[in-house]
Amino acid sequence: MTKAVRLINAGARFICTNPDETGPSAEGPLPATGAVAALITKATGKKPYFAGKPNPLMMRTGLNAIGAHSESSAMIGDRMDTDVLAGLEAGMQTFLVLTGLTSLADTEKFPYRPTKTVDSIADLVDLV
Repeated sequence: MTKAVRLINAGARFICTNPDETGPSAEGPLPATGAVAALITKATGKKPYFAGKPNPLMMRTGLNAIGAHSESSAMIGDRMDTDVLAGLEAGMQTFLVLTGLTSLADTEKFPYRPTKTVDSIADLVDLV
């Protein structure tokens, strides 16, 4: 952390993978990239550029790399604020799995909805 703060204050670019504040674990939520970024932001006064989800550039780059099109691809994830949003902004169908931190009740907090919400990724096997 100290090295990151010093490098950013010296002019290094502040780039993070994603804004997820927490991530799931067997014991419950863990601090994730967004929490670490918040600490560095507080210490430097500089906000990061998030290169990963929900950045649509990441999704478009990935689709181009595998020669896929958004109309025939889907985003599967367990977070509304990064996974589902990334898929929607890239023009894909989105599937929210309830095995992560987002509950069915949490989906009501967002102005957008996934294409489908399922309990587990196992519920999507027949669609492949």
